[in-house]
Parts: sequence; C-alpha cells; structure tokens
Amino acid sequence: MNHEAPMYEFLGLNFNLANVLMITVASVIVFIIAVLSTRRLAMKPTGMQNFMEWVMDFVKGIINSSMDWKTGGRFHVLGITIIMYIFVSNMLGLPFSISYDGVLWWKSPTADPTVTLTLAAMIIGLSHYYGVKLRGVGAYGKEFFKPFWFMFPIKIIEEFANTLTLGLRLYGNIYAGEILLGLLAGGLATGVGGTIAAIIPTLAWQGFSVFVGAIQSFIFTMLTMVYLSHKVSSDH
Repeated sequence: MNHEAPMYEFLGLNFNLANVLMITVASVIVFIIAVLSTRRLAMKPTGMQNFMEWVMDFVKGIINSSMDWKTGGRFHVLGITIIMYIFVSNMLGLPFSISYDGVLWWKSPTADPTVTLTLAAMIIGLSHYYGVKLRGVGAYGKEFFKPFWFMFPIKIIEEFANTLTLGLRLYGNIYAGEILLGLLAGGLATGVGGTIAAIIPTLAWQGFSVFVGAIQSFIFTMLTMVYLSHKVSSDH
C-alpha cells in the first residue's frame, strides 16, 4: 500500500517515471486499437471495425447532446480519443499492480492527481482556444462580463473550479478503487481462510471497478463537450 514513486530529476523538474511509463502504455494500447480497427475497412463492419464504429456513434451522441453537429463535429476525434484513452488508463491498474523494491511501477495513470489535473487543464485550455478561434477575441471576452460586469471575478473562479472538479473527480474514483483492491488483495495473501473470505469481494469489486472506470470515462468526455459548447456556442 505505502509504495514510493520512482522520481527522476531533470533540468530542475521532478518526473514520476511510473506516470511516464503508464501514460505511454495507455497511449500505445489506444493506438493499437485504432490501427486494428481501421486497417481493413469494409462496408459491412465486423469485429474491431464494428467496435470502433460503435464508439464513434456513441461519442457523436454525446456531442449532439451538448451542441449542434455543425459546431461540434470538429471535436469528434477529440472525444473518441479522450473516452478511449481514459477508459484504458482506468483499466490498467485494475487486474494487478507491480512494485519493485518498494517502488510502485504499474498502476492506473488516472490514479494520480497530477495526470488527471493535467488532462483537465488541457481541456479547459482547449475550450478557451476554440472559443477565441471560433467567436473572436471581442465576442468571447464579453462573455466573462455577462450578465453584469461584476460577474467577471466569479467567472474566473469558475474556470479554476471546473479544472479542479474535472480532474479530481476522475482521480478520486480511480484511486479509491485501487486502494480498496489493494486492501482486498492483502486479504488474499493471509492464508487459506483469508483467501476464501477475500476472493469473492475482490472479484465483485473488480467488476464494479470496470463499471466505475467506464462511467468516469463517459463523464469526463461528456463534461469536455459541455465545457467546449459553452465556449464556442453563441447561445450560451
């Protein structure tokens, strides 16, 4: 439970090598899934192509619930990437964790607040970028002073609050799940009696954790599209 993180200092900055490893692993897995799903496209999809088309339709539904497709269609690939990447990241630490010499190397990258808050900050920053790009600096800037000019400080605080809630919600759910799995796994190693008592709760919680991981990837993608729609749609 109390494992240290493998830290490495470079140019005065500290890097968590476990996070770097797991982020890379998650990215490679998503890339492989995308390649396998699209390398042999057919008019009647089967197998992996059928799965990818389902994901595309699912994300399209999320976008359509937040904004019109003419505006939101440009975010389709972004939504597909986010939902697949976060789901894969949530699942990586579910079956097992790997530690060596008291250092934890294998876990879900989304079980670290640095990773989830970085993702959240990127999304919020991207929403501002597209708000300015699609609406112009003047029209976009005026939104921070509506309906009254004194709302400006509150709306600035709201941007920071959105970043924190978006990142910490994902982190809290995944981290708590891995903590409980670690406790249950400890019961499996306490002898025959402990193994029998812990095996059913462990399997049940793993199944529930798959559900939680899927829900959190959906929520993160949904909120991403909501934040983007608030910035790029003139009727918000």
